Amino acid sequence: RLDPGASATVDVGVISNRLEGWCSVIGHRSMGMTVDVIPMDAQGQEITATGTDASHGSHGQAQHTGTDPAQAADLNAAPGAGFTTRSPELAPASNETVHRMTLDVQEVAREVAPGVTLDAWTYNGQYVGPTLRGKVGDTFEITLTNGGTMGHSVDFHAGDISPDQAMRTIAPGESLVYRFTAHRSGIWLYHCSTMPMSSHVAAGMFGAVIIDPPNLPSVDREYLLVQSETYLAAPSPDQPDLPEGVNAVVDPEKIAAKQPSFTMFNGHATQYMHDPLTARPGERVRIWVLTAGPSEGLSFHVVGGQFDTVYKEGAYQLSPDGPGNPRGTGGAQALDLAPAQGGFVELDFREPGTYTFVNHSFAEAERGARGLIRVQE
Repeated sequence: RLDPGASATVDVGVISNRLEGWCSVIGHRSMGMTVDVIPMDAQGQEITATGTDASHGSHGQAQHTGTDPAQAADLNAAPGAGFTTRSPELAPASNETVHRMTLDVQEVAREVAPGVTLDAWTYNGQYVGPTLRGKVGDTFEITLTNGGTMGHSVDFHAGDISPDQAMRTIAPGESLVYRFTAHRSGIWLYHCSTMPMSSHVAAGMFGAVIIDPPNLPSVDREYLLVQSETYLAAPSPDQPDLPEGVNAVVDPEKIAAKQPSFTMFNGHATQYMHDPLTARPGERVRIWVLTAGPSEGLSFHVVGGQFDTVYKEGAYQLSPDGPGNPRGTGGAQALDLAPAQGGFVELDFREPGTYTFVNHSFAEAERGARGLIRVQE
């Protein structure tokens, strides 16, 4: 890999047949960074090696080789011994009006399912970046530093500013400061906007910004669940210097074909099946939900629960005392969100028990988009 402005020479030896080459940075081949070398004789005819099909070069193998590591994952198993569950608990917005944070790009090994460790591209070392929370009128000052091996960037949907400078791709070792003021409430996605964006998001470069609606009522418990999907293959020999322990990389071809390996909440396919959310009977519970994608949506449902409040994309769809809901008798069973949309639901649990939350698109739930809420006295 080369720094901007740098160059290098690769000696590929004697070429006796058609040869294909490509950039080995994930996603760059699919964006067109390829080269074909065609050997010609003095008469201008293509030279082909004896017994070799000229339509397939000696280096024309698929971009990824080996078995997809997702195939062997046990989605009933607990996370690995070294994995730490990401806390879904959400702290209230502070009284600060200026929020400062550094997002340091790091390319590290992160488990996304039992036995599957991804070459993750991250903000601050975690698949799914840190959560920011504030109020309408607050200012956010984000310093982005690129500690990775390729260009990266960040795009905050919570800010309505020109993308030309703040969202530009920066080279390894560079940094920028991204400032915006939150003019509208809601839960907003942020993500790397370096092309191909789908690969950067699938590798872990995204997170949430929550801007509280005015007069948001207090609740007993508040949680955040960010759904995303990733698309994996085993590393190929042309991807050197991967972090230790990695057995999976993002596969742009599967992204294009819409063939997810896992669909997850907060960056792991089984963590909340083994480390559940908790509540007590009668407590008021608010669950914020965001779909990071890069491509799949969400129908959020709690098995055995009903929502009396639904807030989606900056507006209440349902509230106990809202219009169209006389005496609070109406309820909702699911919150539907397209990629990059978000909202929250509120409910209380009448009885103790173990409740499952899922993406009610069941194929996604069976790929990992599920978890438990344990309700105990």
